[in-house]
Amino acid sequence: MTHIRSMIDTYPKDLGDIDVTRLAECISACFECAQTCTACADACLAEDMVADLATCIRTDLDCADICAATGMVLSRRTGYNPATTRALLEACRTACRACADECERHADMHDHCQVCAEACRRCEQACADLLTSLA
Repeated sequence: MTHIRSMIDTYPKDLGDIDVTRLAECISACFECAQTCTACADACLAEDMVADLATCIRTDLDCADICAATGMVLSRRTGYNPATTRALLEACRTACRACADECERHADMHDHCQVCAEACRRCEQACADLLTSLA
């Protein structure tokens, strides 16, 4: 069991009918994606052709920020607001899709972009899965 799941399981109030497995998986995917996107942006900055990677760097950093914010909001259960949660999950899916698409353009030349694209696709799917369970 992860610390994320342990913290959800120790929450002192009723969580309602939320799928805690999907919630934990989504929080984990968001934080992993945020770290991966940050590292990919940094790796892009170290490439000789950094000017050609400007859009990738920007997309990485936007995705990292959105994923981190989503993971933090999902971690807070007190005063849960379904509309805010849905909006963040949709925004995170959108950012992850855009970042994965951009990184895939460079994946044949830069391994870090391939790793990042994979993390983004995983997070995009985790957000979609959690959204489905909220409906």
